[in-house]
Amino acid sequence: MVVERAEARVAVPSFDEWVAARGPGLLRLAFTLTGDAADAEDVVQEALSRALPRWSRIAGLDDPDAYVRRMVVNAHTSRWRAWRRKVSPVERVADLADRPVDDARGLDPDDSRRLWTACRALPEVQRTAVVLRYYEQLDYAEIAALTGVREGSVRSRVSRGLAALRAELGEDDDE
Repeated sequence: MVVERAEARVAVPSFDEWVAARGPGLLRLAFTLTGDAADAEDVVQEALSRALPRWSRIAGLDDPDAYVRRMVVNAHTSRWRAWRRKVSPVERVADLADRPVDDARGLDPDDSRRLWTACRALPEVQRTAVVLRYYEQLDYAEIAALTGVREGSVRSRVSRGLAALRAELGEDDDE
């Protein structure tokens, strides 16, 4: 597919090619947001099913990756809100999933499990900001654009999320 932009003609991959290349990254993002592989697949499928009919327009954007990542975040938020309306939360979850985060830093499984459990305990907006900042390695401006909030709010959410993680994991702020 060739898309014309004001500057030049740019070759844009077909939807299938793009999904083959970017799908695993979208699935990792969704997994870090949902904490469950099946839910992550559902979120990505929902976002991609909405992107397919609009692909010619999305492919013509400056950054189609960011646009579809935003769709994944929005799909997760919509699913969470729908779940929240249907389910009555309990004060304490009996047993959290024992899935450690696939960690390239070499944390042992117990530390990884503790970190993942602490991350899942964060409020939704803080967890999303922390995941996008440190797992997806986006800067604050990108996160603000992706989540639709001001950059200062993103910084606050990341800061509060990290403070909560440090408190939960028993680490000092100096570390």
